[in-house]
Amino acid sequence: MSIPTRHFDALIIGAGGAGLNAALQLASADVRVAVVSKVFPTRSHTVAAQGGVNAALANVLPDSWHWHMFDTVKGSDYLGDQDAIEFMCREAIPTVYELEHAGVPFSRLDNGKIYQRPFGGQSQNFGGDQAARTCAAADRTGHAILHTLYQQNIRSRTHFFDEFFALDLVRDAEGVICGALVLEIETGEPMLIEAKATLLATGGFGQVFRTTSNAHINTGDGVAMALRADIPLMDMEFFQFHPTGIAGKGMLITEGVRGEGGYLINKDGERFMERYAPRAKDLASRDVVSRAIVTEVKEGRGCGPNGDHVLLKVDHLGEDIISKRLPSIRESSKIFAGADPVREPIPVFPTAHYAMGGIPTDRFGRVAVPAGHGAEEIVPGLYAAGECACASVHGANRLGGNSLLDILVFGRLAGKNIIDYVRENPYQRTTDSASLEQAMSRLTRWEQKGEGIPVSQLRAEFRKCMEDHAGVFRTEEIMTEGYERLCELRERLPEVRLHDHSKVFNTARIEALELENMMDVGMSIAVSALKRQESRGAHSRPDYPDRDDQSWLKHSLYYREGDRMDYKPVRTKPLTVESFPPKERVY
Repeated sequence: MSIPTRHFDALIIGAGGAGLNAALQLASADVRVAVVSKVFPTRSHTVAAQGGVNAALANVLPDSWHWHMFDTVKGSDYLGDQDAIEFMCREAIPTVYELEHAGVPFSRLDNGKIYQRPFGGQSQNFGGDQAARTCAAADRTGHAILHTLYQQNIRSRTHFFDEFFALDLVRDAEGVICGALVLEIETGEPMLIEAKATLLATGGFGQVFRTTSNAHINTGDGVAMALRADIPLMDMEFFQFHPTGIAGKGMLITEGVRGEGGYLINKDGERFMERYAPRAKDLASRDVVSRAIVTEVKEGRGCGPNGDHVLLKVDHLGEDIISKRLPSIRESSKIFAGADPVREPIPVFPTAHYAMGGIPTDRFGRVAVPAGHGAEEIVPGLYAAGECACASVHGANRLGGNSLLDILVFGRLAGKNIIDYVRENPYQRTTDSASLEQAMSRLTRWEQKGEGIPVSQLRAEFRKCMEDHAGVFRTEEIMTEGYERLCELRERLPEVRLHDHSKVFNTARIEALELENMMDVGMSIAVSALKRQESRGAHSRPDYPDRDDQSWLKHSLYYREGDRMDYKPVRTKPLTVESFPPKERVY
């Protein structure tokens, strides 16, 4: 099989914050690195992050990384691994300063320091005020960070393969992963990229749900590739629904709106969050606020002609504050909701937003799989970072402002670890022909002609099933019905056919490949959720309403073969400080 082949020291699949920060470490150390992205890098979904990045800089109010760590452990509903959480919170401070020195245009206080706003789940500090920990560049923080990292990578001469779709990982004769088969979208031709180390940084997979804040590119390509490589996915039942998506559309209204003083009201004009979180109110953690909004709507206190949303009130902040600190939100609200927040409230409802689960890694970004008797085995040469990975710093629920922090800290550290790995393993492995043929079969499968089910039809049925059966509230009955429906849809996948078999910029073929990935990912969410018989963080089961630390203080592991489940313990011992034992989680 003659396929064009390129060789690099390191291959990074995905050009969001995690991938670009890793690439920058590598390129700056003169490591030959290739970045594969199915869109132009500055169109990666990191660009959509609005509110900010957490770091205990204490620029506005007293703060400490210890408080940041406690808030993150509590926010995770005690399912987060405390060693990784401690590491992330300590590394947050130098990471933000490194970004500042690289050129990220953070908003400023009058004294010239980085502006920080309050965000959900941040505890009261020593003086009794809520912490202001989230470093922001107005409400375009992800945009500012992504463009800065891309510019620095161009300066460091990182090699980009823009608009290339990663088909599958490939292995050598000994079974070691040695790169990936990719598809150039423009020409439709495959290419093999061999590398000594491969980093998956493909972001989230919110597109498995019908209503989502995620971009169309967030289809779970990296996690699906890991599944096909016999790597389990961890904690996939924990999918975060952001409380304030634009009602009926899903576009995100950042938590920063509430951080600046906005608040939620029901049809009676009542600030209902005072009932659900008396202390934190509108800045309770996201899972708490999402459940509160859904409960208000279910109990008949929703707004609008159909009573199907609540309102986010911002007009009291004044036009100056909104224009200065929330310009994108004003623009999005006017375009997608037909509401100018300077004069009227924004209609909002929870939207599928963020995956706490993903490819299991250690805090160095190395993919780690169970090896029996509670031990873990590092997969040689394979790394993952960002939303597609699970270092378990978010546990059962992520705090706002910790997602940008996650991708930056662990992308940076994965890059540094890859530098050591490629120097210790200087010889390039050769792809096994059987592995290459298996990867190519994903492409040749879509050359089948004849009548069949359109991709768009199966995709729509699948996403509706996920939304109906794996949403904010879940029960045994709802999820069992959903799993059976997903099995039916999976059985119909071989019947799907393309009508356009051209090669040049055939986006229909890309959507078909993405659908395969999405269905594998959706099944991992459904099976993991069905098996976890408790309520914890974003996983809310009215039939098992209590958190059960006795039976379920453990990570779930989903294997694609036979929809098999396994479990492993949570690491509750931090690196240097005393652990935070589980207790009731109230706001």
